[in-house]
Amino acid sequence: MTSTLTILEPCPGVYAYYDGRVAGARLHSPAPNWLDDGAYELGVASYAIVDGGEALVYDTHISLDHARAIRRHLEDLGVTAIRVVLSHWHKDHIAGNAVFADCEIVALQLTAEKLDENREKIETATPPIHPLVIPNRLFAKSLTLSVGKRLVELHHFAIHSADGNVIWLPEERLLLAGDTLEDTTTYISEADQTATHIAELTRLRQWPIAKILPAHGDRERIAAGGYGPDLIDANRRYIERLIEAIAAGAEIGTLKDFVADEIAAGAILYFAPYEAVHQSNVERVRAALGAR
Repeated sequence: MTSTLTILEPCPGVYAYYDGRVAGARLHSPAPNWLDDGAYELGVASYAIVDGGEALVYDTHISLDHARAIRRHLEDLGVTAIRVVLSHWHKDHIAGNAVFADCEIVALQLTAEKLDENREKIETATPPIHPLVIPNRLFAKSLTLSVGKRLVELHHFAIHSADGNVIWLPEERLLLAGDTLEDTTTYISEADQTATHIAELTRLRQWPIAKILPAHGDRERIAAGGYGPDLIDANRRYIERLIEAIAAGAEIGTLKDFVADEIAAGAILYFAPYEAVHQSNVERVRAALGAR
């Protein structure tokens, strides 16, 4: 299951466990399933922040095997204390929770509620996530933690999902974004909340961010230290442009054409499988706006 997993160190003491974007490869099955057709095809990374014998794991990846690989790597580094933080409730971020069941698992109250509401669907999904391990430490808006001597802040941003939780390392000006930001474009999972997403992206853009590490992005750019804050602008403009085009009844072409300016500027990189995400976004926003 982890034959294509790579471990990167985009920043000192920050590790990315990256898998996917491997042409022709599937991990679970040739048949449609959430693991291959979502996370793995688009590329997915979980992260760990390490200092001394302590580590904070940001999301538990797409399978128990991936989670075991993360834990094994950390233990090989000499880590003896692990805490987990969840970015949100979607399956490709919580599938390995059981491997860390003996650890503190921190999440927004909203995330715990979503997991509890969707437990049956998650545990019977293809592939199943069973048993689903629920977070055991909850917070509402923000929380400050430490990893060794490193200061780590958790902040709620309702982007992509109502329970979006980002990690901010203020001393490094580094943002671990989860699914609040993506490259090539955001996946609009809650199309009736796009106004909130735009406002929250605008709020995020006010932070003094130097680098961004998203859950879904380009392996090489993550390995090189991450994205610039213009990734926030690219994701926000995409949603704004999409709403305007659909409201005006304009024809919407390919993603490559739709975000050509941002690609040319280098804010994002074109990755063809995101065309399917774009088409899904178009359909969801049209339905939300009552457009044809």
